Amino acid sequence: MIKSFLFLSAFSLFTHVVIAVQPSKQKPNILFIMLDDLGKEWISCYGAEDIETPNIDALAAGGMKFNNAYSMPQCTPSRATLLTGKYPWRNGYVNHWDVPRWGIGYFDWKHKENTTFARLMKDLGYKTCAAGKWQINDFRIEPLAMKKHGFDDWAMWTGWETGNPPSGERYQNPYIHTRSGSKTCKGKFGPDIYTDHIIQFMKKHKEDPMCLYLPMALPHTPFVRTPDEPNASSKLDRHKAMVRYIDKLIGKLVHALEELAIRDNTILIFTTDNGSTGSITGTLNGTKVQGGKSKEKESGICAPFIVNCPGLVAAGKETNALTDFSDLLPTFVELGGGKVPDNLVVDGQSIAPLILGKENDSTRKWIMALGFGPAKLDQKRMDGEPRDPFYVNRVIRDKTIQGMGIQR
Repeated sequence: MIKSFLFLSAFSLFTHVVIAVQPSKQKPNILFIMLDDLGKEWISCYGAEDIETPNIDALAAGGMKFNNAYSMPQCTPSRATLLTGKYPWRNGYVNHWDVPRWGIGYFDWKHKENTTFARLMKDLGYKTCAAGKWQINDFRIEPLAMKKHGFDDWAMWTGWETGNPPSGERYQNPYIHTRSGSKTCKGKFGPDIYTDHIIQFMKKHKEDPMCLYLPMALPHTPFVRTPDEPNASSKLDRHKAMVRYIDKLIGKLVHALEELAIRDNTILIFTTDNGSTGSITGTLNGTKVQGGKSKEKESGICAPFIVNCPGLVAAGKETNALTDFSDLLPTFVELGGGKVPDNLVVDGQSIAPLILGKENDSTRKWIMALGFGPAKLDQKRMDGEPRDPFYVNRVIRDKTIQGMGIQR
């Protein structure tokens, strides 16, 4: 008995167990959807003029649309920040780490700096699932990385694994990692697999509180033809087809929530990891906007951010409140009825009171984005650049600029 008590005590300290402060039956589901490389200039409810996104627009009309939400400038810093609640200078992901190509097992679950929202939500009794693009572990080295980071189930594109050409496919014939291992899914379209996996998990666990993470692969390059538009020819036409397919999948997810009768208790958050690729230009409120991915300007980091839940979030709200990706972990925990453990350092502040209509503004006085170019591997260190992660490029701003994809 003494050994068991000591083990459980040590485990609780190690995993930063969260204490629930409300009954589980009152806990809302959370469905967090994050696109891969898409700025506001491609979302029509934000003023995009070159495309229509009716299902995304419906989320905004029926929920809360944020004008001042910051992602990080690049893929990996955004993902590490939202998972941990820590800014890149604290968790080390100050640039783009393309882990699978290097064959290294980074983002170690044992490090307290890498405690994820999924692990904390499990402490609150949530069932957790992720599907899409993970980016920050090599599944060949750690096949159970997703489980160790707190997910009960998953279907993830592995990322491009060096020496394994099939792994480069995230769209047609995608190479997907699940609890059963990694394999090519012949004749399938990756985004359908990721979305359907989330839906099947919802069907299985609709009686349980769920925290669902859908980091979509779309519309990241390569620009591909979708099942709905197989004849799209030019780069721009394929990009538009991919965005329209995103909108279709959003509609499919909302329909599934309605069929399962959990729509009114599921807080759906829609955003993107960074701005559009620089090779694509869209029109936003009469202004041409070149994709700002990897750049610390509004078109690269001021993300579309919409929160929708008919039973909990008021409809037709538009807010200039400040928020950034470090706020997601504490927000999820508060929505789940818990409190971030005192021994876990996070940089973010919960926006749950704003989302639920208990406050009219966030507590943030400023928001930040941080990051620079792709990392490289050499004999000196992971990143061969002689930079200190505490002092890499960043941008900090308040409400004096209303972030709508402005070129600054």
